[in-house]
Amino acid sequence: MPVLQVLKLYGLMALVFFAIDLVWLGVVASAFYQKHLGYLMADQVRWAPALLFYLLFILGILIFAVFPGLSAHSLTKSVALGAFMGLMAYATFDLTCAALFRGFPNVVVVVDMVWGTCLSAAVSAAGYGIGRWLGLG
Repeated sequence: MPVLQVLKLYGLMALVFFAIDLVWLGVVASAFYQKHLGYLMADQVRWAPALLFYLLFILGILIFAVFPGLSAHSLTKSVALGAFMGLMAYATFDLTCAALFRGFPNVVVVVDMVWGTCLSAAVSAAGYGIGRWLGLG
């Protein structure tokens, strides 16, 4: 695969991911997280670790979901692998929090795991479509 096309794909996937997740965090679920986790939330977002997470997670979606789907010419494969990756990643975080932090809300665990699954599936689908559009699959 041409490096420039892969970088374009990564950048466009990042835009899709940021757009969807920022709407979720800033509009749709903002009150939910404030209600259930407000006591844990910082006054300001620490952007360096947040951006590092996003950059690495999107790279993971690209490598573990989009590339295999493009190779197989299968949107379904990209979406399924992306959904599974999102479930595993968000489950790792939320179940660890539930195991370690007193009073970590079960509802947050469930909502986050569903969100991570859906977000990753959607970004994988977009990545697959963008990759096809860029001639990568």
